[in-house]
Amino acid sequence: MAVIRDACAEDAEAIAAIWNQIIRDTTVTFTTSEKTSASIAADIAARQAAGRGFLVAEHQGTVLGMACYGPFRAGPGYRMTMEHTIYLSEAAKGQGLGRQLLQALERHARTAGHHVLIGAVSGENAAGISFHKALGYAEVGRLPDAGHKFGRFLDMVLLQKTL
Repeated sequence: MAVIRDACAEDAEAIAAIWNQIIRDTTVTFTTSEKTSASIAADIAARQAAGRGFLVAEHQGTVLGMACYGPFRAGPGYRMTMEHTIYLSEAAKGQGLGRQLLQALERHARTAGHHVLIGAVSGENAAGISFHKALGYAEVGRLPDAGHKFGRFLDMVLLQKTL
């Protein structure tokens, strides 16, 4: 059984491996620049110092997935609305770890006083959209052609949950 816990700098290499596979091979993220272990370690530290969650799912010392959140938009009017990121390794999919990670992240955000979590999901990621809807997120917007990757324009679907 996997354990959900706060990420630490020692997790950065494993997180980079999961994230970079998604960056290289999918349209789940529109990002095309791979992450370094150092940049992820810095991101973990910065989010946690700001009181924001950065969690991992781990089983027997192996990181299987990660979830984190940060500001949806800049400015004080958006301070209670956060956007989250969640990724699992291929081997971890279909085991309920994504649900455990996102629910733990929601608890963290709620405890920190946030009101809304936003998921910005690629329009091609039907599984990601279904996953969010199954956890109570509502589709609140679709931005046609907002992303560009692999020579194609891609829609972004915004899903929102009030905590």
